[in-house]
Amino acid sequence: MNCDLYRLPGRTDYATARDLQNRIAAEIAAGARRPTLLLLEHPPVYTFGGQGKPENLLWDAAECARRGIALHPTDRGGDVTYHGPGQLVGYPILPLATGELTPDPATGQPRLPQADYTGYLRNLEKSLILALMKLGIGAGQIPGLTGVWVQPEVLSRCRHCPPALKQSPAKIASIGVKVDARGITRHGFALNVAPDMRHWEGILACGLENQNKVSLEMLLEPPPEMEAVMDAVSAAFGTVFGFEMVAQPAEELAASSEPQP
Repeated sequence: MNCDLYRLPGRTDYATARDLQNRIAAEIAAGARRPTLLLLEHPPVYTFGGQGKPENLLWDAAECARRGIALHPTDRGGDVTYHGPGQLVGYPILPLATGELTPDPATGQPRLPQADYTGYLRNLEKSLILALMKLGIGAGQIPGLTGVWVQPEVLSRCRHCPPALKQSPAKIASIGVKVDARGITRHGFALNVAPDMRHWEGILACGLENQNKVSLEMLLEPPPEMEAVMDAVSAAFGTVFGFEMVAQPAEELAASSEPQP
């Protein structure tokens, strides 16, 4: 199966990307568009998922504004996270639920096929792990946690990492997704390539204290260009999900239908 790949140029405002995902999801649900992967960078922004807690924002709104960091609620899962320049954000918009309506055993009423939400999360992690391996970084999963992590034995080779960072696993990619009532995915992953790591000081990321963060820039000299990271991620995504990735011009998105509510 083919998956359309769009690499958005420059930096895409978070609200613009949200509306674009909603539009594409509606088109996929209507059978008017193929599975799609958006790759982009955002301006600095803190986003709050459905389990987001106000106390996990350590800088108040005035301080965030002073630093040029926007604040956005979002309908993905999880708590608060950061997106910004130097971070590759991927939004896979895929139909997970397939098949016909089936009767609910409890009520007898029709229901949509059930999507494999957990399996989808694990495959996103596997895609990023494979991409990082191609870029020269060993990374993996941690049972009970969502995301992709670099272990201390890899961090020990980092010449620019403070000693405390090398004592426990560090997160290099975050994941937060939503699967809507039609079985279409939205939101996705964020891979730290060369972001401003100081911006994580303003939050308890994912509601976890003392969570180490690391980037490709901290681990590789010279760090890979964003285009090279996009190449690795899109290829790995196609391999794990069984897609043939088809590059499409970003301008095509602007020419399609208006955003859905």
